[in-house]
Amino acid sequence: MKVQEKGVTYQSQNSYATLNTLSESTEYIWLVFHGIGFLSRYFLKYFTGFSKSKHYFIAPQAPSKYYLNSEYKHVGASWLTRENTDVEKENVMAYLDAVWASEVIPKRCKLIILGYSQGVSIATRFLAYKKISPYQIMLYAGGLPEELQEEDFRYLSKDTPISFVYGRRDPYLNPDRLMREQDKLEGLFAGSAIQHPFDGGHEFKEELIHKLLL
Repeated sequence: MKVQEKGVTYQSQNSYATLNTLSESTEYIWLVFHGIGFLSRYFLKYFTGFSKSKHYFIAPQAPSKYYLNSEYKHVGASWLTRENTDVEKENVMAYLDAVWASEVIPKRCKLIILGYSQGVSIATRFLAYKKISPYQIMLYAGGLPEELQEEDFRYLSKDTPISFVYGRRDPYLNPDRLMREQDKLEGLFAGSAIQHPFDGGHEFKEELIHKLLL
């Protein structure tokens, strides 16, 4: 028996979630990428403490949804797996292109890119792909893609604040893994990224984001 895997191209739909209203009083626009196991609308609950008039949040939705446990009640999602990764990356970037086109970002607003956990890999890939120039970049408790190179980020202003946040007891960032990620961080951003360790594990702390906002 000979198994042959083939590919097709088709049109697909996906959702994304927003928090607050984009208006004349909006000062900050956030593009936030959730981690594995999240849905975008639930991830936005971490940002409800920000001023509703000044902050507008856009949360893209990872496409691959699944049940989180054997009770088949709660649903999460994943951005990518090791299966057919190159094609899936293209699909994700095409989806993010559509989200970006759907949301008209006023030039007067300060754009913040944030990735959490698996969302770090998507946030950095999108930056490298789209070459957008954000006001601030926050990379929280996630890994940097192996295929990205320093030249992918040369377009960024040297004044762009880049933060790398992680918990000292994060089980996914053991000392060896953390050292590798720190080396990649140094190489990709030419030493301009600032590290912000905190006393905790693999968890999203809203108060840390408030402190990092410039």
